[in-house]
Amino acid sequence: MRAKTRKLLIRLIVVVVIIAAVVGAVGWYKLFRQVPLHYANIEDQFKYGSIGTEASTGIPYWIVMVLPRMFPEYLPGPGGFSSIGLAWEEGHELPIGFTKKTIGFERVGINCAFCHTATWRATPQDKPHIVIAAPGHQMDGQKYLWFLYASASDPRFNSNDILKEIDRATKLSWLDRLLYRYVLIPQTKTALLKQKEEAHWTTTRPYWGPGRVDPFNPEKFGPLKQPMDDSIGNSDMPSLWNQKARANGKALHWDGLQTSLDEVFINSALGDGTTRKALPMDEFDRLKAWLTELQPPKYPFTVDQALVTRGSEVFSKECASCHEVGQERTATVIPIDEVKTDRHRLDEWTQSAADAYNSGAGGYTFNTSHFRKTNGYASPPLDGIWLRAPYLHNGSVPTLTDLLEPETNRPKMFWRGYDVYDQQRVGFISSGAEAEKSGFRYETSAAGNSNQGHLWGTDLSPEDKRALIEFLKTL
Repeated sequence: MRAKTRKLLIRLIVVVVIIAAVVGAVGWYKLFRQVPLHYANIEDQFKYGSIGTEASTGIPYWIVMVLPRMFPEYLPGPGGFSSIGLAWEEGHELPIGFTKKTIGFERVGINCAFCHTATWRATPQDKPHIVIAAPGHQMDGQKYLWFLYASASDPRFNSNDILKEIDRATKLSWLDRLLYRYVLIPQTKTALLKQKEEAHWTTTRPYWGPGRVDPFNPEKFGPLKQPMDDSIGNSDMPSLWNQKARANGKALHWDGLQTSLDEVFINSALGDGTTRKALPMDEFDRLKAWLTELQPPKYPFTVDQALVTRGSEVFSKECASCHEVGQERTATVIPIDEVKTDRHRLDEWTQSAADAYNSGAGGYTFNTSHFRKTNGYASPPLDGIWLRAPYLHNGSVPTLTDLLEPETNRPKMFWRGYDVYDQQRVGFISSGAEAEKSGFRYETSAAGNSNQGHLWGTDLSPEDKRALIEFLKTL
C-alpha cells in the first residue's frame, strides 16, 4: 500500500512540475520574450526602429491603438495622433517615431524620429513632404503626454471599457485577454498616473508648444535628484543631420553643455525613456554612423543665383566666423553678454547637475565625463537652415527675414506649428486664419520666449539682407 501511495505521490509531483514549467514558459513567453526589431533600410530604422524605450516606458500595443478612439476629446483635433503633429506615412499602422516591439507582448515606444521629423507644404492643398532628422517643428510632445495623462485619469480607462473597444478592432486570444484584463490595463493606468504626478512641475511652467521641449529639467528633477527650482528650459528641437560638422569637441546642445557626440546620443535616448540595459547598441551605432554623414535637404524652391553670389560675400563678412564649418568660433559657446538672447534655457542647467551626471548619479550604468556648465549659447553650423525655423534657441523668431530685423521690428506674437512654407520670408507661415487654426499662439512676452538678441546682420542694407537670405537657402 505504501509503495502504491509513493507512486501516486511521485506522479502528482511530476504533474505539478510539468504544469509549473508550462505556466512558467507561457509566462516568460507572454511577458519577457524579446523579438529583435531590425530594418535593413536605415531610414526605416530611424523612423520605426527601437532605441529600447518599449521595455521601460512602452505602452501595450492595443491600448495605444484604441485610446484615440476612446478619448478624442483629449486630443487637439480630429485625426488621432496626427492632430499633435506626428507625421504619418501611408500604409503604416503607426506614425513615424512610434515603435512596435514584442517583449513578451507587443509594446509601443518612441524613438528619435518622434521629435526629429518635419513636414512642409508649398500650399495648403499639398500633401505634406516628410523630412527625417529635421527639427519636428509641428510636433507637440507635451500635448501627447497630456493626452495620455488625461486618458489614464478618465474613469473609462478600465479593463471592461478598453477591452470592449479592442473587441471592435480584433479578437484577442483567451490568454491575451486575461493578460490585458488583469495585468496590462491596470498596470498601464497606474504607470501613467504615476508619471503624471512626477511631471506635475511642468504645469507651473509655460507651455512648450509644437516643436519645443524642456530637455533637461526632467533629468534634473528626476534621475539626477536635483532640488526643485523655477527654471524654464523651453527650447526648439535641433536638426540631427551632418553630425560630423558638430563632432570632435564642439559645443553640443543649445548651450554647449556637452562636447562628446557619443554621450549626447546616449543621453538623448535615455531622455526618451530607454535604459542603458535596453539600448540596442548595434542598431544605435548604426544610426549614429548614418546621422554623422547624412546631408541636409536642399531648398526645394527656386533661388536667384545672382543674389546667391552676392549673398555669399555678405555671409563671409558678417556670419562665417561663427557659423561656417571650420571657422574659429563655429560650434563654440558665445557668451550670453555678447549674444544677448533669452537666458532662461542657459540658467536651467547648473554646475551641480553637470557634476551629478559626470559622477554617475541617476543610476546610469555608463560613464559620462563631458557634461559642463557654460556661460552662453552655441553657434551652430547653418546647414539646412531653411527647414530649421522658427529661429533662435527658443524658436522665438518665425523667419530669417524677421531675424535680420532689429528686436523692435520682430513679431511679438505669431502662430507656430503650421507647416506651409513662406518662400518670401523664409520660414513657415505664422499669421493668418490657417496658421491660427493649426498653430500655437507664441507670445514673446512670456517667460523664456523672448526674441531679443542676436543682432548680427540687423544693420545691413535691405539689398544685402535679401542677398544674404538667398545664400542661406542654399546651405
